[in-house]
Amino acid sequence: MKIVDLKTYVVGTPPPHRGGRNWVFLKLTTDRGISGLGEAYGIPFHPKKAAGLIEDIGERFVIGANPFDIEKLWRGIYGSMFGQHPDMVKVAVISAVEMACWDIIGKELNQPLYNLLGGRYRERLWSYTYLYAEPGKGVSTSQLQCDPEMAARRALDYVKQGFTAVKFDPIHDLMLPSSPYELTLEVLDRAEAVVRSVREAVGSKVEVLIGTHGQMNTSSAIRLAKRLEKYDPLWFEEPVPPENVDEMARVARATSVPIATGERLSTMYEFAALIEKQAASILQMSIGRSGGILMAKKIAAMAEVHYAQIAPHLYCGPVEQAANIHIGMSTPNFLIQETIERMDGFHAEIVTEPIRWENGYVLPSDQPGLGVELDEEVARKHPCNDQLWD
Repeated sequence: MKIVDLKTYVVGTPPPHRGGRNWVFLKLTTDRGISGLGEAYGIPFHPKKAAGLIEDIGERFVIGANPFDIEKLWRGIYGSMFGQHPDMVKVAVISAVEMACWDIIGKELNQPLYNLLGGRYRERLWSYTYLYAEPGKGVSTSQLQCDPEMAARRALDYVKQGFTAVKFDPIHDLMLPSSPYELTLEVLDRAEAVVRSVREAVGSKVEVLIGTHGQMNTSSAIRLAKRLEKYDPLWFEEPVPPENVDEMARVARATSVPIATGERLSTMYEFAALIEKQAASILQMSIGRSGGILMAKKIAAMAEVHYAQIAPHLYCGPVEQAANIHIGMSTPNFLIQETIERMDGFHAEIVTEPIRWENGYVLPSDQPGLGVELDEEVARKHPCNDQLWD
């Protein structure tokens, strides 16, 4: 079997742009007529340029390759042009290619991917969502997450839908390129008030996750963590920027709240540093950026040795989420899966059969491969959004 065709899709999401303004998909087709889907997440260029990068790599390395040769193909691309270094561009391209190859493999063998990755370890996946603002209410998600009363009300909305875990960033309004910051007492007080309000609203039967985005310097992160310990959050996410593992480890040593991170990391090499320095005990790989499905299994295996857990990140489309599901289904040290609300809306519209969510859990597909197919007509009707960020 060999890959004979490659096609990319840049899909612009409609308002409210849950999961980002644009999604970049890849379809590989073999000489046996079997096709597979992949998705690249977070390539830091215009989505059309990102698609061009995938096409360039595809023409040079993927066309003519056997999709079963995952390791050979992965290494060939990773080490090309004297590269062989974790990054957020080439590795995201590899991730999409590798994901599509696995989809082909599963279809060829007539098996859902989790059966090829260790088997079905569990029946369903515990899930959480961020607190998103309701469209048309005149309030942004950032404003909602930083307001104690609004955040608590929205958390209760999701609990009523069936969620038993919710995440929010109580300093979301400081998510700017110039971070990290020293937080003022006013900001610390407000952040604690948001967490306190949400915890009091949802009680002890719902997990509260602190989803910060690397906005703080080390001292501020420690100060905030100390304040939040009494509310017993499930984790404190990316308290400092991911570029300095030693400083993140300092935060981890200073608090009883588990540290989670990983959405901005790629390959097992960057995750190995987190584990070795005990900087985090919950690893949040983005499979469309970190190196793909087999790389996620390698990262999970490293974590398992150290009793660390995985909680795959999601802020893109349903193809990466399908890959997340197969990792979660087949991995013993899986903790929880991020969802974009209930995986409805455009996440359901862009695929022929939506990902199933029920009473706080993601339900796996039993279809061969990834278990999702792109609705190409819907994709064509939603071209790239030129405004890339709010």
